[in-house]
This record gives sequence, C-alpha cells and structure tokens, in this order.
Amino acid sequence: MKNAYVQRIWDDVQKKNADQPEFLQAVQEVLTTLDPVVDKMPELEKNAVLERLVEPERVIMFRVPWTDDQGKAHINRGFRVQFNSAIGPYKGGLRFSPEVNLSVLKFLGFEQVLKNSLTTLPMGGGKGGSDFDPHGKSDAEVMRFCQSFMTELSRHIGPDTDVPAGDKGVGGREVAYLFGQYKRLRNEFTGVLTGKGLGFGGSLIRTEATGYGLIYFAECMLAKAGDSFKGKVCAVSGDGNVAQYAVEKLLQLGAKPVTMSDSSGYIYDPDGITQEKLEFVKQFRGEHKRIDEYVKKYPNAKFAAGARPWGEKVDCAFPCATQNELDGKDAELLIKNGVKLVAEGANMPSTLEATEKFLAAGVMFAPGKASNAGGVSVSGLEMSQNSERLSWSAEEVDAKLKQIMTNIHDNAYDTAEKFGLKGNYVAGANIAGFVKVAEAMIAQGLV
Repeated sequence: MKNAYVQRIWDDVQKKNADQPEFLQAVQEVLTTLDPVVDKMPELEKNAVLERLVEPERVIMFRVPWTDDQGKAHINRGFRVQFNSAIGPYKGGLRFSPEVNLSVLKFLGFEQVLKNSLTTLPMGGGKGGSDFDPHGKSDAEVMRFCQSFMTELSRHIGPDTDVPAGDKGVGGREVAYLFGQYKRLRNEFTGVLTGKGLGFGGSLIRTEATGYGLIYFAECMLAKAGDSFKGKVCAVSGDGNVAQYAVEKLLQLGAKPVTMSDSSGYIYDPDGITQEKLEFVKQFRGEHKRIDEYVKKYPNAKFAAGARPWGEKVDCAFPCATQNELDGKDAELLIKNGVKLVAEGANMPSTLEATEKFLAAGVMFAPGKASNAGGVSVSGLEMSQNSERLSWSAEEVDAKLKQIMTNIHDNAYDTAEKFGLKGNYVAGANIAGFVKVAEAMIAQGLV
C-alpha cells in the first residue's frame, strides 16, 4: 500500500478490529490492490469512501433460545451483518456452524459487497448466521432453532431491505423452516429468502450454481490463454454442493477430476471421478457419511487421513471447502507440480501468502469474489422470478448464469489490463467491484 490514504485506512482498521483475523485478512487483500484506482479518484478520500467501505452499515447480534427433544433449553448467538446497501438490498447467506463469530461474518459480508457488485445485479452485501451446529440434530430440533432465529431476524429483513440465503449448515431444510416462520410472523408471501424449495418460489439450478459458475469462470480463463479443459487433470477440495457440481461440470467439459475431500481427509482416484462415482459421493454425503466411503467401493483410489489434496500433480486446482484451506506451502507444492490454474470455489480458501505465490509464479488465479459468484447470481435471478411471479426453465437459468460468469470474467480481466495489471484477476475483480460501489456511495451522499 503506497497510497497514503489507503495506508491510513488499513492502519485504522487494524486498530479497531485487532481481534478479528478473518476480517482483517479480507480487508487487507482488497486494500493492497486499490492504489491504482485511489490514485486516479481523489473524490474517494473527499467523500470518506474507504472509511465507510470497511465499516458495516449495521451489525445485529441476538440470542437464540431453543429446546432439544428432551426439553432441555439451549442458547446460541445469532448475527446479521448488513454491510453495504449502496447498489441494492443487502444480500448474502446465513451460516450455521460452531466457528461462526463476528470476525467470520464481517469477512464474509465484506467479500459479499464486491462479489455482488461484480454480478451486475442490484444487490448489496450482507452475511449472517449462528454458532448453532445442525449436524446430529433432529428435524424437530432444527425447526425449533430456525423458528426462534427467524423470530428475531424477521424484524430486520425483507424483500426490499435484506434477502438472506443459505450457506454452510443452512440447506433446503433450514431455508424452508426459516421461510415458513417469516411468512407466519409477517403474514406475507414474499421473496425474502433465496434457496427456497422449487414448490414455493425457488429457482432451478440454484443448487448447482456455485459449482457450475466456478467452472464457467475457469473455462473463460483458459480460453483467454488459448486453452480448454479437455484432458486437464483437476484437484477439487470439499464434497458439498460446490465441489460436487464443480466436478460434474468438469466432467461435462472433458476434464478429469481426481480428488474430493472433507474435514477427515481427501480421496485421490487416479482413474478419475466419473459421473457414476460422483453419484455415489452425493448418496453417502446425503447420509452424512465421511469421504473415506469412496475407497471402500473404489479400492483403486487412496484415502489420505487428515490431509489436503494440494500435493497431487494436477493441471488445475479448485479449493471448494472453507476459508484458508490452501496455505503458502500448499501453493508451493502445486506450483512445483506444474499447476496452470487455481480458481476459488469457497470464500477466501487461499491465504494471502498462497495468493501472492501463485501470482508471482504466473499461475492463473481467480479469487472467490469473482469465481464463486455463481451462487449469489442465481439467488439474484430467484429474486427476479419472485418479484415477477415467474419460474424460468433450467436451461434459461443456466444460460443466464453462464453469461453472468462470462461477464464477471471479462470485467475483471479488462479492468486489470486497464490499470496495467494484465492477467491479475485479484486486482481486476477488486477494482471492478469496488468502483461500482464507490460511485454509488458518492452519488448518494454521506450516509
């Protein structure tokens, strides 16, 4: 950070948020790329845009009381971080997981602001959730928790104010319970949540959207380099929706995915994960079984307990599990083994050190705020369908998704080139997303 204004903001953010490492990492990653645009836009400092950008418009924290099936009372923390509404209502998922805290949600909300800006859809950025763990809970327990959570959250959200969606730990079951309680409390049927069931306002392709969108984005990167996925060996981490549908789209485009993982370790299949094998993964994942089930059925594959898949020799890598799952040492291994492309399917899965190593080595690298924007893009399309009381076909939604991801790619690539940073998708995505939000903030005055 050479620009004095940018450096001053970074120093201030560190002082105010010293106990929030995830949030600081997200802010640092963005600020380190903004010097070129801040140098050319003196109005940013005059209007205190960066000061406002790094502060959420509103943080809501509340207790969530609920009872288990034995009648025992439990209390969890609930959050909603409404980060920025300059270009539309707050939009971002709800995460139910024990690691949820204010730092994690502020990092996710901050990323969401720029990610949503890149989609070109009218959506601001927000994030929320709870330290509640739905794993191992009965449907009745999850329902009671969701109803209690929404009882408080309902007064802060709405189709034109804040539209949450699902995230880690919040799937179709949880979204349905949350939506039912909102409808009950407000006596209205509106598109207040996305990721709903198809029978009550959901959109086709929403489940597949993040994984498909990730591969569409990477396909554009390869095409820009005069290449394609045909014959490419690919490492994918995770075994949830993003990873599953990334693998599925890789197969459709002629690539050979060889890894998937969960928190217990990873599997490596030298023969490639075929569609049939992927269907088996979906089956045992739906039964909440571990990834090592794979090698029980396909013994030619190996299972590496407690490890991550980044030591395997691959052409492309797609971290789709969780934040900071790929560090500097992992990056060195991938580079040593000749990786050509890394695209993030999760939110901030690469550490700053890993990102810097990929960029320095000339590896094509896509940051999550650009490459995993497919999910929120289709959430935006779901909002449009709800507003118009329409339901689009899977083909229509998929075509719109592919076009949005192509546009995000082209915008990030062209912006990087415009500022003399050709091929740097991190800077391109940050600057492109930032400029749109900044101009809207300036136009609306000091609010």
